[in-house]
Amino acid sequence: MKNLYYLRSYQMMKRLSLPVAAVALVAGCASSPPAPTEQMIVSRMAVSNAISIGGNEYAPVQTKSAVDKLEGAERAATEKNYGLARQLAEQAQVDAQLAASTARAAKAQKAADALREDNRVLRQEIERKTQ
Repeated sequence: MKNLYYLRSYQMMKRLSLPVAAVALVAGCASSPPAPTEQMIVSRMAVSNAISIGGNEYAPVQTKSAVDKLEGAERAATEKNYGLARQLAEQAQVDAQLAASTARAAKAQKAADALREDNRVLRQEIERKTQ
């Protein structure tokens, strides 16, 4: 009787081991993320845009951070550490967008200051001519 119980337990375990192994295999394969190719392209474009807008001049810290993180993402992707590569690429994109926004704001402020100065000079001219 006892042997029959162990025999049935063994047979049941034997029947379940293949599906359990298959599920474990599928779960293991599914856990490795795909290469972040699209994110890397978007991040490269964002960094390039930030630099072309004037990020190195107006937002050097954010631009350098974006470049460094993009380089780290490229290294991680080369080493097939796709999770880290995606994370760094996303951070590089955000830093690049911040650098671009900061550069645009600084340029707009500079243009506004120039217009204020032009207005001041024109007012002085008008006052001088009316006196």
